[in-house]
Amino acid sequence: MKNDLMLIGEIAEFFRVSRKAIRLYEKKGIIKPVKVDAETGYRYYSTEQVQQLNALLELKAMGFSLDEIKTIMDGGTTKEQLIAALEKKHQAWQEAVDAAKYKMECIEQVIGNVRSSQTAEKISEMAEEERAWLLVKMVCIEDVRAQKALSEALWL
Repeated sequence: MKNDLMLIGEIAEFFRVSRKAIRLYEKKGIIKPVKVDAETGYRYYSTEQVQQLNALLELKAMGFSLDEIKTIMDGGTTKEQLIAALEKKHQAWQEAVDAAKYKMECIEQVIGNVRSSQTAEKISEMAEEERAWLLVKMVCIEDVRAQKALSEALWL
């Protein structure tokens, strides 16, 4: 029987997760070893548990919490609930992608500002306050209205 089983360290190494993480998944009731040696305390996992760990790690990578994963893996969701949960995660990832794209656009704008600035040539020679003002002028502030309000407040 031991030939068909893997030790916790073996599956941890295979999936590049810590033994501590696998023990946490066990404690949460998501994955249970098929056998625990009474003398050594070694945990043994079957192919089924390895497949469960693989599914758990994929769901975790998608952004699901361990509680959500437990519910899904225990069969506590209907097909419609699973689809709704996946769509919700998809939307969250899309928002993260959109936010990252916006940040990249801001960085591109700042690069352009720095490249076109004659004053930026002397940034290392400037006093701290001068450098701060130069950076404020060149850096992209996310909300244009906030930028305008900040400028007005600073010049009052």
